[in-house]
Amino acid sequence: MSSIALVSIQSRARELAPGIAVSLIVAAAATFLSEHYGAPVMLFALLLGMALNFLSGEGQCKAGIEFTARSVLRIGVALLGMRITLEQIAGLGWKPVALVVTLVVVTILVSVVAAKALGFQRLFGMLTGGATAICGASAALALAASLPNHPQKERATLFTVIGVSALSTVAMIVYPMIANWFALSPQEAGVFLGATIHDVAQVVGAGYSMSTETGDTATVVKLMRVAMLLPVILAAATITRLQGADTTGKRPPLLPMFAVGFLALACLNSTGWVPAVVQGGVNELSRWCLVVAISALGMKTQIKELAAVGIKPILLMVGETVFLVALVLLLLHWGF
Repeated sequence: MSSIALVSIQSRARELAPGIAVSLIVAAAATFLSEHYGAPVMLFALLLGMALNFLSGEGQCKAGIEFTARSVLRIGVALLGMRITLEQIAGLGWKPVALVVTLVVVTILVSVVAAKALGFQRLFGMLTGGATAICGASAALALAASLPNHPQKERATLFTVIGVSALSTVAMIVYPMIANWFALSPQEAGVFLGATIHDVAQVVGAGYSMSTETGDTATVVKLMRVAMLLPVILAAATITRLQGADTTGKRPPLLPMFAVGFLALACLNSTGWVPAVVQGGVNELSRWCLVVAISALGMKTQIKELAAVGIKPILLMVGETVFLVALVLLLLHWGF
């Protein structure tokens, strides 16, 4: 029996190898371009992947690309838990925690309502709202993985990732100027940047461009937003189960295994037993898994399909981003 299983594993590995190898090459190229030209690696991975979308059709690479876009993505999201510790969150007190919870809940609810008003599925509002409110591309990918299958889900996910990556790059340049214009203190500026910029890398870049204190605060607040990923995934899975949204009869588990892994790693990281070198290695592995997965997702999409989305989705994402900035500034003004 074991020999049959071994043969089956070897056969499966041979089937997946070409697609996985192509995804790794695209991810490596995207990382090289990102390091040399300063644009988000996720954006490069998507664009390069879409340029190779012909590989995801019938052929040797199809199975490996499908596996990478689905399973490797879940591994990357689970490993994000190694970025979080309970001590980091407790160190800032209750006000930033209340601010983060408020902005995540309000932004997602407003996004769902706005998406419905514009004629989109609630799923699209949840994807764009979650990406805007939590942690950019990672949140979009995690939410997409936890939601039921839908004919438009992959295209909506890819558009969301492209949108938040582009908006994060703009925010990294513009938001420090907004913080200076409102004369925010270093800690307030850190809370503002950490609570509004979509992706972690851009938060770090914007925060430390202002000061060390601002950078430290911005990073911790951003990680608090990342910590909201688990309850949001749980809520999204619960809502879709209650609504019976998946007409195929297959529903996502109430608590997906990648979300369990995220929570377990966050708790483990909070013990202080994990050496820094291990933390760094896991974080780098998480980054690579997400970049490789999004390269595969890019290969699974057709550029002409994304071009056909029209102006309304763009207006939705820009509107969500402006709403989040206004909400955070208002909450800071009220003393959060």
